[in-house]
Amino acid sequence: MNSKYKNIIKIVGILVLGFLIGWLIFGGDNAARLVDDEHAHSEAGDNQIWTCSMHPQIRQNEPGDCPICGMDLIPLETTGAGDDLGSYEMSENAMKLANVQTMVVGQGDASREIRLNGKVQVDERNSYSQSTHIPGRIEQLSINFTGESVNRGQTLATVYSPELVTAQEELLQAASIRESQPELFEAAKQKLRNWKIGEAQIEQILSGGNALERFSIRADVNGIVTEKMVDLGDYVERGMPIYEISDLSKVWVLFDLYEGQLAGVKEGNEIEFTINSFPGETFEGTISFVDPLLNSQTRVATARVEVNNEEGRLKPGMFASGIVTNTSFGRPDIQELVIPKSAVLWTGKRSIVYVKAKDVENGGANFQLREITLGPSLGNSFIVEKGLEPGEEIVSNGAFTVDAAVQLSGRPSMMNPSLEEENSPNTLTVTVQEEAEKELTKVTNAYLSLKEALVKDDSQLAKVNATALEEVIKNVQTSTLDKDAKTVWDSYRKELGIAARNISSGEDISEMRNAFIGLSKTIIGLVKTFQLSNETMYVLHCPMANNDRGADWLSQSSEVENPYYGASMLRCGEVSETIN
Repeated sequence: MNSKYKNIIKIVGILVLGFLIGWLIFGGDNAARLVDDEHAHSEAGDNQIWTCSMHPQIRQNEPGDCPICGMDLIPLETTGAGDDLGSYEMSENAMKLANVQTMVVGQGDASREIRLNGKVQVDERNSYSQSTHIPGRIEQLSINFTGESVNRGQTLATVYSPELVTAQEELLQAASIRESQPELFEAAKQKLRNWKIGEAQIEQILSGGNALERFSIRADVNGIVTEKMVDLGDYVERGMPIYEISDLSKVWVLFDLYEGQLAGVKEGNEIEFTINSFPGETFEGTISFVDPLLNSQTRVATARVEVNNEEGRLKPGMFASGIVTNTSFGRPDIQELVIPKSAVLWTGKRSIVYVKAKDVENGGANFQLREITLGPSLGNSFIVEKGLEPGEEIVSNGAFTVDAAVQLSGRPSMMNPSLEEENSPNTLTVTVQEEAEKELTKVTNAYLSLKEALVKDDSQLAKVNATALEEVIKNVQTSTLDKDAKTVWDSYRKELGIAARNISSGEDISEMRNAFIGLSKTIIGLVKTFQLSNETMYVLHCPMANNDRGADWLSQSSEVENPYYGASMLRCGEVSETIN
């Protein structure tokens, strides 16, 4: 038995010794790794940046709520992080999920087709105002409607003219003494000639011995009557127009040119066009004139095409659609750098693209933000004047998705092109001019009036003040803000407007106070972001509000007057922050 127990003890001892050796070999390394991991996690926690998923411009070095929308801040995305702040790395899987596509930039002909719309118009050179050379009353109209064809010499109207009757009587009297006073007789005849009375009519008057009471107005040109300006019985003065007559054997087709098309359409360009009245038929012409003046109201110029219309098929007012082909927007005989519109992101003042800097081991890519200068638009593409070189690879599809990921990583992006690493842990601040500060201060003043109504437990006044706050928010003059400041204000405006609307539509003061929680968070963020505190302001905190989760509000006084409870717990709260 003793031998048996000895064997058992030996076996147990060997097992214990084996466990001890295994722990020393493997357990020590694991313990060391745990210590290292804890140390690394501690360091990561110390340097962790927190942001808002809806408003990535917010960056803080500790967790909390977004000052704009009140959402919980999340740890800043570290995917794509590296030592180079100017670049961002995406994995192959991330690029596939975001449908990110790239293309190599190349040179090509900067040409495209330009589609134009226009109308058939009368050739102004062949338009004539038929005027009367005889003053008097219209006794008869031979042409009674527009569109009627007339020939040169055709009688258009008959006029009774008392002045002309008197002149004829003077002629007859002068004819009786023309042997003794030929000069007087010649002067009387010339007076009639000045009224365009022909020699044949003058001889008719002399041979008849009586004055003619009615004279005819005859057409000076061939054409179509496009406007009738007198009616039967009207009195007309000498030189007054009575008809507008146009020769439509040649017409103009005037096409509208918008400002963006002026650079691509020039005199001499060939154009193919169709007329809506003749489906399936194509006309060809040459642009003979481009209007040097731009209409200040419509913001368009016109391109003129002269068309032979001997058959009279084209009628003024018909709509036309034309295409100018082989239109060059670049410099003559030079290949231009062209990129698709989908590759470009606009911020108002700047145009940017994402350039693929290099491939990475996991099949992904490293992208860099690049600001470029764009030339004319070519429909679905742009000429690049500056910022890219042939052979560089850019994001052609999914550029906005790449930029969103870059924003969340706290790196330079479309909205923050010059972001510095040392500024990334801080909440965004925007400096505005005095006029803009006054506009935004109107919002905070309206908020303070609403807060006072809640302090007084006055739900009716709170509803009125909340409605007034909505109007103030809508009427902020954004013309006083620059582009970047306006982008930030738009984020605040939306959140403030929703909160104010929720308060104004609240059924009782309890609902209004619940909505006031989010409004206060946003208004505090607004004051800090735009640095609106010319005078000292205070952020006060009530730990019992918001179902014991606590809530803040903004005040011009450090004295506690609680808007969440009013008179029931007026002094509940304390100053949590002073804004100087």
